[in-house]
Parts: sequence; structure tokens; C-alpha cells
Amino acid sequence: MWTHKPWQGRFLPHPLPPGERLRSYATWCNAVEGNTTFYATPARDTVESWARQTGPDFRFVLKLPRSVTHEGRLTGVDEQVRSFLEAVEPLGPRVHALWAQLPGSFSPADLGVLAAFLRRLPGSYRYAVEVRHRAFFDDPRSAQLLERVLAGVGAEWVPFDTVALFQSPPVTDAEREAWTKKPRLPRRAPALTDRPIIRYIGRDDATRTVEGWRHWIGTVTEWLREGRSPTVFIHTPDNAEALVLARRFHDEVRAGLPGVEPLPEPMPVEPLTLF
Repeated sequence: MWTHKPWQGRFLPHPLPPGERLRSYATWCNAVEGNTTFYATPARDTVESWARQTGPDFRFVLKLPRSVTHEGRLTGVDEQVRSFLEAVEPLGPRVHALWAQLPGSFSPADLGVLAAFLRRLPGSYRYAVEVRHRAFFDDPRSAQLLERVLAGVGAEWVPFDTVALFQSPPVTDAEREAWTKKPRLPRRAPALTDRPIIRYIGRDDATRTVEGWRHWIGTVTEWLREGRSPTVFIHTPDNAEALVLARRFHDEVRAGLPGVEPLPEPMPVEPLTLF
């Protein structure tokens, strides 16, 4: 995500060599979703570069490869998981959570598979699961069973809040595309662990995005008061303003809890000069 082209030359210096792009992003936000790992396990030297570009407190929430979650559906995938864990090992404590985004066809009937898969994973990492089957949101018993499976291994349930996106018809090309690809599910807010993770997608209109996250400002503030350490990812369909919006969300939370540490100062887009 840190190579998003609309940000280059606007929020992030351009051109930058690949080995410096994440470092620049990390001056805007202190966490990142590892979506690229869904498509392929990264080379170890690539991951070593990520570690060099970020401080030990930077948070990576890394998506497990689709060969594990979608193609293998969590069965017979021990070798793929082992290769993935070996690849991401250089990140050390920066791995905030390993995230299994499950396909929409993964239903309550598959919870036994999920439970067995999570029990086989090493205890040296934290885990998070995102489900998209409607039954987990509409059927209280299915939700309770999933929560029980996750609680058994200290894993978190990751909500993907698309309510604002689907609140009214799309008005941009990016919104129209998002309508065809994103899940239309009810909002879910309860945290299961001390490290809740939120994925929120608003609209390409920044004002509507801010209106849609009001619920989360209160929820995150309460979690912080409880001593939890939430991670929030802010998206819009085109993500053009996502960096600015993420910092605005953080500032709104800090307005209610001034003790929350500020984000770092972004790296200047133009190199600093003496004259």
C-alpha cells in the first residue's frame, strides 16, 4: 500500500527507490495492512528491507496467502504456512498480527476446520480472522461459535465496516468498482482481545467518510480507556486521501484522550535544502 501511485509526489517524496518507500510511509502512519502477502509469500530479503525501514514499534498486520485461506481453505497447508512464517521472521515484534481473510463461502459449517488450523499455528504470533459469510452476522449462534473458536487461541475477529460505502449509490468510478467487490455486511464492533483491529472503508467524499466513522471514534476511545491497543485502518474506494484521513481519525481520538501519543511528522515531499 505504501507504493500507492496517487500519493507519490503529493504525500510521499517522488521518486524514491523501493528500499525507501515504506520508510516514508511510516512517517505518516505507524501501521500497515500487508495485502500484498495475500498474493504471494514475499522473499526474505524483501521482508528484511521492510524491517530496516521501520522502527520496532511499527505494526504490520499481514494477510496470510490465498494459497492458505482460499485455495487450500486452511486444510493441508502446513508447508505454505511454514514458508510464510520463515519469510516474515525478520520483522520480529513488528508483526502485530497475522490475518486470515476467509472467503465468503467459508461458513459456520467450516468452523471445525478453522479451529484445527488455529490450534496448529505457533504461539509466538498473534492472529486475527476476517469472515464474510452472512450467517456470522445474522445468526447469533453462529457468531457465538466463531467467538468461542477465536477465544480459545486468543485470536481477534476483524470487522470490515462497509456500511458508509453502501449507504447510498456510488458516484465515482472507484466507488462503483468497490460496490462490486466489497462485502455488504452489518457493522460488528465487539473486541475479543486486548488488540482489536478495525478495517473501515468510507467514500471518495472525505466528508462522508468522516461522518461514517463516528461510531468508531467512540468505540476506539473506550477501548483505549480499557487498556486495549487497537489498530485502525482507514480506506476509501480510491484511497487518494487515505493518509490524511487516517491522521484525522487519530487526531479525533486524541481530542478525547490527549494522552494518546501523536503520530510522527510526515517526511517532507521535497528534500530539505539550506538555501
